[in-house]
Amino acid sequence: MRRLGSLGTALGLAAVLLGLLGTAGVAAPSSTEMRGVWIASVANTDWPSRPGLSVEQQQAEYRAMLDQAVANRMNAVFVQVRPTADAFWPSTVEPWSHWLTGQQGRDPGYDPMRFLVDEAHQRGLEFHAWFNPYRVSMTDDLNALVPTHPARVHPEWTFAYGGKRYYDPGVPQVRDLVTSAITDAVSRYQVDGVHLDDYFYPYPVDGRAIPDERTFAEHGKGFANIDDWRRDNVDELVSGLHDRVHALRPDAEFGVSPFGIWRNASSDPAGSNTKGMESYSAIFADTRRWVREGWVDYIAPQVYWQFGHPSADYAAVVPWWSRTVSGTGVDLYIGQAAYKVGQPGWTDPAELSNHLAFNADQPHVAGDLYFSAKSLTTVARDAMTRVVNDHYAS
Repeated sequence: MRRLGSLGTALGLAAVLLGLLGTAGVAAPSSTEMRGVWIASVANTDWPSRPGLSVEQQQAEYRAMLDQAVANRMNAVFVQVRPTADAFWPSTVEPWSHWLTGQQGRDPGYDPMRFLVDEAHQRGLEFHAWFNPYRVSMTDDLNALVPTHPARVHPEWTFAYGGKRYYDPGVPQVRDLVTSAITDAVSRYQVDGVHLDDYFYPYPVDGRAIPDERTFAEHGKGFANIDDWRRDNVDELVSGLHDRVHALRPDAEFGVSPFGIWRNASSDPAGSNTKGMESYSAIFADTRRWVREGWVDYIAPQVYWQFGHPSADYAAVVPWWSRTVSGTGVDLYIGQAAYKVGQPGWTDPAELSNHLAFNADQPHVAGDLYFSAKSLTTVARDAMTRVVNDHYAS
């Protein structure tokens, strides 16, 4: 399949030989480009469609999503297995996810992670385990967590912000916890990759300050500027995870899907010709540094804007990322907003297909990821059919 996919390829071939494929009846195509789809579990966005489904219902839904991915000629799935500091496997660190059963800590009656990985590999699809690093809960009420939850046991490791609960990235024990939770899964399952999404420090809410002054005073590491310290905290997590993942699975990819703008050129001459929010200063994710330092194997920026967007034109953002990865050895995959098809600015039925045509002229774009699975069978169904016919037919 692709450069890391020896395991996925071998299992995909075995699936063909043994007749283990799903109802689609074909394996994922062999391709050197990334063709991936995100399968989100938080808030039951994609899978499972609601909490409390039976094992059989959960498994049938997932198989159908994989079969659709194969029909769309995808070669990888990025499945969210730690949406809110909880787990889709019998974690030694955190409780079972309530997005599975409706009750945090309740055993779903099988090992979802084992099932998720195996079913993907049987179809020749790479399986990338997607983890959200710091989000603890979609509510700020600690009492809503099971009593044994690390955040409940150590509330001082957390803060409330914008109606949600987060681990504080500046607490050293938090970095250890997040790393342990992720590597627990990586050590036990044959994942082809480890994937972080765009949520680091929380996105700004109504100009409210992040409540981490006390943490800065205690763990400031000599930084005079709190923003530089915050970026360093995230840098430590990303670089440390890169090393730990590769120590456990040398052939696995480690990557991040950040917000699509690092910095605007008006803030930094090295930035992009954009006028939007900056990951560097808003959520303290220095994504350009991660590429330049080689702390990621790939970067998959969420370029969720159309051609001609007044603040972040697709035709400006993608070439900036292509230049950024040039000479680094880091692969560039473009995050595509399939869910926006039909919304204002996305009414051209050829918008997604035109993105890929544009990418073909960018020397360092190595593929695309689509958000998210459900949209490819609903609002973006026709647009995706066009993508497949125009770009994935062979």
